[in-house]
Order: sequence, then C-alpha cells, then structure tokens
Amino acid sequence: MNLLIRLMRIVIHAFFRPKLSLRERSITTFRVRIFDLDINRHMTNSRYLSMMDLGRTDLLIRTGLAKIVWKNKWSPVLGSTNIRWRKSLLLFQKYEIHTEIAGWDDKWFYLEQKAIYKGRIVAHALQKAIFVGKRGAIPALEIVALFQDKYGPMKGGQVSQAIITWQKSEEFMRQDIQNEEKNI
Repeated sequence: MNLLIRLMRIVIHAFFRPKLSLRERSITTFRVRIFDLDINRHMTNSRYLSMMDLGRTDLLIRTGLAKIVWKNKWSPVLGSTNIRWRKSLLLFQKYEIHTEIAGWDDKWFYLEQKAIYKGRIVAHALQKAIFVGKRGAIPALEIVALFQDKYGPMKGGQVSQAIITWQKSEEFMRQDIQNEEKNI
C-alpha cells in the first residue's frame, strides 16, 4: 500500500511537471518512511530499487515514452541492475532519485539512477532496460526512431566507462551461467 500511494503521486505529478526529452534527467523527491526501514533502522536495500522504479515511471511519462508503450501494449523490463550503496538513509530524511537515459544501442536502453541526500550520492545504479511486446523485444533504436521528428536525429551517444566495464562483467557472468547449466 505504501508504494501504491507513492506510485499514484508520481503518476499524477508527472502529468503536471515539464516534459523531458530522452536526454534530460528526471528528479523525483521522497522521504524515508517507517515501512522503508530494515532491522538496522535505515532504508532497506530493496526499497532503493523500488524508489528507482518510481523514478523510471516519472521519466517514462514525462518523455512521452509511456504514451507509446501503452498504445502499443508494450512492457518496460529491466534486463540487469548494478547498484552500489554508499551511505544510509534514515527515518524521515528527504532524498531525490535522479533518473536519466545514459545511452542506447541497437537493443538496450542504458539508465543511470542516483539516490541523492543533501548533495551526496547515497546509492548509484546502472541499469539496462528493454521494451517487450507481442512480437518480443522491441529494439531501442526502433523506439528512438519514433522521437526523431520531435528531437531531430538522435544518437545513442557515449555511455560511461562504468557501463562499458559492467557490460563486460555481465558477459562473463552470462558465460558462467551457461557453463553451470551444462553441469546441472
């Protein structure tokens, strides 16, 4: 219920906030509530990911991607997340979730999300996401092409060195999983 109320707030507010291009950052604000805490009395690790879901929802609506997704009956799906926690958030602290599309390739969108408290990054996540429809995965380039008329030619751009390194790490993990599955 706690997240449902926050989701409704994000959706309603997104319709009244300024529109964003695919290259602009979404900033959403939250406060740590009692149900966000774990046994250590700080925001539980999983709640950061839930709040980042809400940040991506705001970005989807404000860029116009949500309209396209709903019209085509697509679903946004995270393929992978790499998160690093740097500092705890405590009860009643107000923080922001910064969400932006870091780039894309022929298949994936790469996102960067940060939880920020008083100008300090307390959690940093790199993610790759895709949209899935009846015919399967919708290539990121196909979706970006839908925005060409509005923004002009758009290139995926340079992704950070952290994303490139993460992609290599994911490939090693993928190979390990395939090797393990052969032994099962």
